[in-house]
Amino acid sequence: MLATLGVLGVAVAALSSQMRRLPVSEPLLGLAAGVLLGPYVLDVLRLAPVTVEHTLLHEVSRILLAMSVMAVALRYPITEVRRQWRPVALLLAVAMPVMAAVTAGVGWAVLSVPLTAAVLLGVALCPTDPVLASSVVTGEPAEQDLPARDRQILSLESGANDGLALPLVLAAIALAGGMGAGQAAVESVWQILGAALVGAMIGWAGGRALRWGEKYGATAPAPALFFTVVLALGILGVSGLAHVDGVLAVFVGGLAFNRTGTGRERAAEVPIDEAINRFAVLPLFVLLGAMLPWQQWVELGWAGPTLALAVLALRRVPILLLLRRPLRLPQPDALYLGWFGPIGVSALFYLTLEAERLGANETVLAAGSLVLATSTVIFGVTAVVGRVLYRRSTAPATPSARPR
Repeated sequence: MLATLGVLGVAVAALSSQMRRLPVSEPLLGLAAGVLLGPYVLDVLRLAPVTVEHTLLHEVSRILLAMSVMAVALRYPITEVRRQWRPVALLLAVAMPVMAAVTAGVGWAVLSVPLTAAVLLGVALCPTDPVLASSVVTGEPAEQDLPARDRQILSLESGANDGLALPLVLAAIALAGGMGAGQAAVESVWQILGAALVGAMIGWAGGRALRWGEKYGATAPAPALFFTVVLALGILGVSGLAHVDGVLAVFVGGLAFNRTGTGRERAAEVPIDEAINRFAVLPLFVLLGAMLPWQQWVELGWAGPTLALAVLALRRVPILLLLRRPLRLPQPDALYLGWFGPIGVSALFYLTLEAERLGANETVLAAGSLVLATSTVIFGVTAVVGRVLYRRSTAPATPSARPR
C-alpha cells in the first residue's frame, strides 16, 4: 500500500502542471491502481470487498471529507461566500431532496428492490462530492475557463450538503426499521444543531488564537500553513465525542475560522487545498479500487450498468435545468453544474454509515459502489472535455461568425 501511494504520489507530482489538462484525475488514478493491485488482478492488496468489510472505508472517507470541506470553507473570502448563500440554499433545500428521490426511484425501477432499500440507496448517493468536484473548480485552467460564481456555487454546495444529507440518511434508516421516527427526528436536530455549535465555537476560537499568535509574533509560517488541517481533525474528534455531525461541524468551523481570521491564513490554505485534492485522495481510492465487489456486480447483471448510467443522467442535470431561472444560471452553466456535481467520497461515507447502523445490505452496497466507481471514471475522463465545451459554448461570437 505504501509503495503504491509512493509511486502514485511521484507520478502526480511529476505531472502536476499538466494533470488539469489531461482526461484523468487523481481519484481515477488511485482507483485504477487499486483495481490492478486488488485480489482480482495481481492479488497484491488482499482486502475483503466493501460488502463484507466497510468500517475501514467509512473512517478513511470521514477523515478525507473533513479535510476537503475545510478546504472548501476557506477557498473563497467570506464576502464571496455570503454572496452565494441564496443559490446554495436553493440547491440544498430543493435540489438535494429531489436528487435523493430521483435516485431512489431509478434504483427501485431498475433493481426491483424493496422501497426501503431504494430509499437507502437514493439518500446515500444524493450529496454532491467535494473531493471529485474540486478537480473541476480548482487550478489555473478552471479559473481561466469557468466563471467565479459557478465555481463558488459548486464548491459551497458540495461542502455544505455532505453534512446536511445526514437527516435524509437517518430518515431512510428509520424507514428501514433501524430506529423509530421520533428517534430519527431528535437525532437529526441534535446532529445538525450540535454540529453548527461545535464547529462555530472551535472555528472562532481557532481564528482568534491564530490572530493572537500573529499579533505577538508567536506563530511561525510553517505551523500556520498546516493549522487548518489540524483544526479540521480537532473539530472532527470533538464532534465524535459529542455525537454530532462531524463533517458539517468541520465545514461550519472552517467558515467561522474564515470569518474570524486575518485573511492571510486563507491565502496560505491554497497550497493545502491543492495538496488535499492531489495527494490525500490517493489512499482512499486505492483502498476502494482493491475492495470493489466484482462478484456482486456480476450478480446485478445488466441492471448494474443501467442503474449507473441512468443515475448519472437523471439524478442532477434535469433538476439544475429546471432550477436555472431561480438560480440565475444561463443554460450552459446549468448544464455544466448539473453534469459536474459528481457522486464520490460522500456517497461512500453514507453507504458505509447505513451499513454500520443497519448491517450490510449487499445489494445497496454493490449498486452504490458501482455508481460511485462509474462516476469516478466518467467525471475523471470528461472534466477537461466538459470545460473546453463550456468555454466554446460561452465564447463571444467573432465578427465573421455573427449573423448579418
